[in-house]
Amino acid sequence: MVAIADDDPPTVAALQQYQAGGRARVATDDSAGDDVAVAYLLLDVVDEAAHVEQVSVDPSHAHRGLGRQLIETAAGWAAEHGFDVVTLTTFAEVPWNAPHYARIGFTVVPEAELGPGLSAVRRHERESGLDAWPRVSMRRAVRTQDVVDDRLLARGQHLRERGDGDAHHG
Repeated sequence: MVAIADDDPPTVAALQQYQAGGRARVATDDSAGDDVAVAYLLLDVVDEAAHVEQVSVDPSHAHRGLGRQLIETAAGWAAEHGFDVVTLTTFAEVPWNAPHYARIGFTVVPEAELGPGLSAVRRHERESGLDAWPRVSMRRAVRTQDVVDDRLLARGQHLRERGDGDAHHG
């Protein structure tokens, strides 16, 4: 798993595409007055669903609910854009992956039920060597309450919507 943690982040060009499409969320810690990014989430649209392409939290800010709050903003984005489902792929046995997502309402999607887009995501993950550890696809229905106020995350931490003017909320 160390190899995964040492994986390079997305390129600037890739991040700019998410930003331009309004599909990037960044949690910042401005408690020190320097507006430092401590977590982010990237969204795609796969099989007519909002798909969490990546969610990452700096280990120094772990266990504060930032990842869960970013997932909630993804569900809010999905609801606002007319999607009924949020999907993601993750490691099946890592405690802060599939077991965590199950606690916040995600269920495992059997391989036989994957749409063509999510099947392609899983195929790419296999080709990239991610299946050296068991992985699963998961989904969660979008609920009315998923339209959330995504501005304030926690004490001193705010969410940035990256895209269309790079507005800072909070």
